Amino acid sequence: MDQIKIGKFIAQMRKDQGLTQRQLAELLSISDKTVSKWECGKGLPEASLMLPLCEALHMTVNDLLTGEKISPSEYQKNAEENMMGLLKENEENKKRMALSVICGVITIIAVCALVVIAAFLPLPTPARIAVLILAVATAVAGIWAAAMLEVKAGYYECPHCKALFVPTMGQYVKGYHTLTRRRLTCPECGKTGMCRHRIVR
Repeated sequence: MDQIKIGKFIAQMRKDQGLTQRQLAELLSISDKTVSKWECGKGLPEASLMLPLCEALHMTVNDLLTGEKISPSEYQKNAEENMMGLLKENEENKKRMALSVICGVITIIAVCALVVIAAFLPLPTPARIAVLILAVATAVAGIWAAAMLEVKAGYYECPHCKALFVPTMGQYVKGYHTLTRRRLTCPECGKTGMCRHRIVR
């Protein structure tokens, strides 16, 4: 799905209805920053907001996901393409998550192997130090790669407003976490909480 095209379409439909970003935001009980984000092509409305948004702007969900008003004859074709686009996005998120886990496991194995080599093999001191430095560099690179994959694999769900969002890398790294949740600040409602990681919309 073309987020830029969808964003421009939302902006045009909003203007056609004579609404400001703030007025549309108030109708949907969200912040005007969220509407601005959509219109700039920096995100899509989460599933729970799609129907209310479409009702407010007098369009169908199919129009929204296509980024233009479609004729009845094109409706079925576009509905199928939009559904396939969502399925493809979910499949890509699952692949990224699997790659993140694989990357993490390989990193752990590699670091442990390097530490064992440095600890138990008879090496001169400079070589032992070099192996330990390599172990630290491997750990940092592996953790960073796994984090890059995981942050782009799906969405985080705000426990307060149920909005779905993708955090910035800085927010992701700073937020402490459990296996399935991470402490993040929601860009929709501005509240901080333990947000659940979701692979699919």
